[in-house]
Amino acid sequence: MNALVRDHTTLDDRDLEWLHLIVADWQMLADLSFADLVLWVPTADQTRYVAVAQMRPNTGPTSYPEDMVGHVVPRGKRPLLDQALDTGRIIREGDPEWREAVPVRVEAIPVRRADRVIAVIGRNTNLLTARTPSRLELTYLQTAADLAQMIATGRFPNPKSRSHLDAMPRVGDGMIRLDADGTVTYASPNAVSMFHRLGHAADLVGSHFGKACEDLLDPHAGPIDEALASAVDGRSPRDTEMETIGGAMRLRTIPLLPQGTRIGAMVLVRDVTELRRRDRELVTKDATIREIHHRVKNNLQSVAALLRLQARRLDEPRGRAALNEAVRRVGSIAIVHETLSQTLDERVEFDEIADRVLAMVLDYSAAAGSGASSRGVHSRRIGTFGELSARVATPLAMVLTELLQNAFEHGLDGAGSQLEVTAVRRDRELTILVADDGRGLPPGFDPSTAGNLGLQIVRTLVNGELSGTFDMTPREGGGTVVTLQLNVGD
Repeated sequence: MNALVRDHTTLDDRDLEWLHLIVADWQMLADLSFADLVLWVPTADQTRYVAVAQMRPNTGPTSYPEDMVGHVVPRGKRPLLDQALDTGRIIREGDPEWREAVPVRVEAIPVRRADRVIAVIGRNTNLLTARTPSRLELTYLQTAADLAQMIATGRFPNPKSRSHLDAMPRVGDGMIRLDADGTVTYASPNAVSMFHRLGHAADLVGSHFGKACEDLLDPHAGPIDEALASAVDGRSPRDTEMETIGGAMRLRTIPLLPQGTRIGAMVLVRDVTELRRRDRELVTKDATIREIHHRVKNNLQSVAALLRLQARRLDEPRGRAALNEAVRRVGSIAIVHETLSQTLDERVEFDEIADRVLAMVLDYSAAAGSGASSRGVHSRRIGTFGELSARVATPLAMVLTELLQNAFEHGLDGAGSQLEVTAVRRDRELTILVADDGRGLPPGFDPSTAGNLGLQIVRTLVNGELSGTFDMTPREGGGTVVTLQLNVGD
């Protein structure tokens, strides 16, 4: 719609926003009218109309099987559009049009914003299945007529009447019509059934809607809040939700002011009990998962502490070094679980994890008294890893830990002082470079067969868990560069 309006008309951004508000609400108008709606906008030279949006009803047969969006018709070919645009009044045709042996009643509703008509809604009703209307259909049609008059006078839609909450009720979910005093004059069968399910045993018609809603509330829940009070009295447009003893209900209230004076309101209702039950289950599940990650992190930290204590009691340097390596590996996994315990989903921003892993390796190297730490290695991260799933984050944290530790123990042992971790993310492709300016690779070194335990862990995780590639090459200017190519898409 944006492209069509900007390409063919002179409407400004505020006009376009008004059209978006119309389109956001006109499924309701189509269902109440049992009719197709087509939004026609005059072109910049006022000689043609372009169809920028279309809506078919859920309550009746369509009169436009084809897609009308993008169609252009010259002024004069559809006189009702011309009259509605020129006069600012709703124009109805006396005799139906015949389209492929189907009688169609045609109406034109001017769309007014402020003091001018900016578009026209063509309302087209398929009369092939016309019959004596029921009370429901008569109420729907009367409400549609009131809304159409409000559109023609610029009183609908109300920018404050819509919310971004889920489970917005529709006409078919349940419709209630109120008079100016808030008394129910009509309730659709679905609305009546919903109120019965939620605990309202009396007849809705003839009762005060606010009182009927209050009777459903938990008497121990305290006074009714302002938003709900505004919704149930029908005096202002409001979207809200109420918790009842028997479940949950979402309400949308639209005051009806066809001539500028409020004559009542239309209330759309929907039973959202099951949706809220599922929401609570999801919240409970999310909280449980986060608690599990938190406990795993605590347990891993306890294991690391025990290994650290055991290492301090060993006199054998190789045994102490092996336990310290185990502490470091357990610590890298704990960092991931700690981060996951603070998120609502199983995804993490890996930059924070990478920075913490880098700091952890520096601390352990300093505690071990390596030559690299005594010279003061300057380390940094370049680029961003982006958001990763837990499936990728945990093995990648271990791989990064091993590569950094390997750089300290071998590459920077006795030479060099620079260590860089570079991440390049392109959609699902992640390239990681771990580079140092140390003594470089020994002659004949083959990373695919090296027996070092850390490199074996890296190969296993990169090839198996991460389905990526791993390589170690000499760095230009001296040192070593480790390159990882990963596909991190879910």
